Amino acid sequence: MSGEKERKVYVVGHKNPDTDSICSAIAYAALKTKVTGHTYEPRRAGQLNEETQYVLERFGVKAPRLLSDLREQIQDVELKEVDGLKSSVSIRTAWEKMQESNIHTLPVVRGGKLEGLITIGDIAKTYMEVYDSTIISKARTQYRNIARAVDGEVLTGNEHSYLLKGKVVIAASSRILMSDFISKDDLVIMGDRKDAQQCAIDMEASCMVVCQNAPVSEKIIRQANEKQIVIIRTPHDTFTAAQHINQSIPVKYFMTKDNLITFKMKDYVDDARDVMARKRFRDFPIVDNKGKFLGLISRRRLLNVKKKQVILVDHNEKSQAVDGVEEAEVLEIIDHHRLSSIQTMGPVFFRNQPVGCTATIVYQMYQESGVVPDAVNAALLCSAIISDTLMFRSPTCTKADEESARKLAEIADIDVETLAQEMFNAGSNLKGKSAEEICFLDFKQFTVNDTVFGVGQVNSMSSDELKEIKEIVSPYLEKACRSHGLNMIFFMLTNIITESSELLCCGPEAREKILAAYDLPEDTDSIMLKGVVSRKKQLVPTLVGSLQQ
Repeated sequence: MSGEKERKVYVVGHKNPDTDSICSAIAYAALKTKVTGHTYEPRRAGQLNEETQYVLERFGVKAPRLLSDLREQIQDVELKEVDGLKSSVSIRTAWEKMQESNIHTLPVVRGGKLEGLITIGDIAKTYMEVYDSTIISKARTQYRNIARAVDGEVLTGNEHSYLLKGKVVIAASSRILMSDFISKDDLVIMGDRKDAQQCAIDMEASCMVVCQNAPVSEKIIRQANEKQIVIIRTPHDTFTAAQHINQSIPVKYFMTKDNLITFKMKDYVDDARDVMARKRFRDFPIVDNKGKFLGLISRRRLLNVKKKQVILVDHNEKSQAVDGVEEAEVLEIIDHHRLSSIQTMGPVFFRNQPVGCTATIVYQMYQESGVVPDAVNAALLCSAIISDTLMFRSPTCTKADEESARKLAEIADIDVETLAQEMFNAGSNLKGKSAEEICFLDFKQFTVNDTVFGVGQVNSMSSDELKEIKEIVSPYLEKACRSHGLNMIFFMLTNIITESSELLCCGPEAREKILAAYDLPEDTDSIMLKGVVSRKKQLVPTLVGSLQQ
């Protein structure tokens, strides 16, 4: 990675994140950063629930930033860094800069903000399409730009003033004829003829371009000075000087300034490609939210864009992963769920263990690396295990989970039982939340054959609170089914004290499938599942089995 900007690797859990997916991402990113010396950044794939917010606030940890899409963005592409031009510089200067940088497009900026673009095509137009002898004055061209275009020197007059009126003429005929076509304020190109020089002075031209370094008498210079006429002397012949003079026009006269196609750093590469395919430009400007120019991007550079690198924790199901995961480079998956549908382009480090919590696996990896987690990361990992195992009551809980939680509690100097009580109270505090917010606080989506179903869960130590939640959520489930394109939806109201769950169902055959799966009588009113507290180990496998029959 030397010589280029170091790439971040994102460590992220599933959508609708729970305490395990957030805390494991934070602690694992810290471990990877410490062990490798590279940057691993924890992210979240959705809104935090109340319990997780409580845990992060209690241990003074900032919530990870949201990662909503893993598709490549403009910020993942190496930009062409180009200095912007002022709109007053000449087309010649723009051309020279293009040659110097081997580039076809230049930004025109004022105070860092993008004003327009000048391209090689625009410059070609000044030769191929301009037949107007007054164009130099129409474009308000500065005399020093005219001198530079013809490689000349200003002998007299104010080089910083502008040609504002008149046309460009060549004094190649007799004095009598010249008097007919030279007008006041014209720019006259001439040679060493004294009568032509005097005629230009008498007709009050605004500028005289004297070719082939011809001599200009003191008398002519004095008269020019009195009448504020600019005299420029050039080594070129008349033909070359006339040919080059249009190069003095300021870029603002030919630049594109309306309907500019620009992109921002957060824009997705796919979207940029679609836009570029419909436009003729080679290079497109990148600006920030205030219109400040940041660099150029070309179609060719989009072909070399680097995929985002990511480590997935606490899931391996595509429907639960951040959008665009199929376009990212997945480096590792650390999980404790059933194997599912994430497909990777290349081989990955995959670690999946039948334990109650991803945080238990992360702590094992700390131990294997010979790293003791600091007090904060230990507290986060301990909280994740308490949450996922319902304080060791869940059937998913293994001996390894409880032992890890107790060791982590010692490192963090916290009391497991007190922390558990506070976490569950915070997690079940759903006052003021809408039915939709409660339904999707802890929600996972699954696919079996052609059936797509979702399972939400709320844990509480209070049966009264669960009763209130049931009244809020029940009427909403049908709408949730439709809005998320699900065939069925199930919602677990889990009582941590009685170690049981009441199950709400919605969707064709949802209720029948559950009754059949748990061998319950058809006239069952409320579906109470005693001893069922784990979505992962007790509900989903039973449902999947029932759906596969």
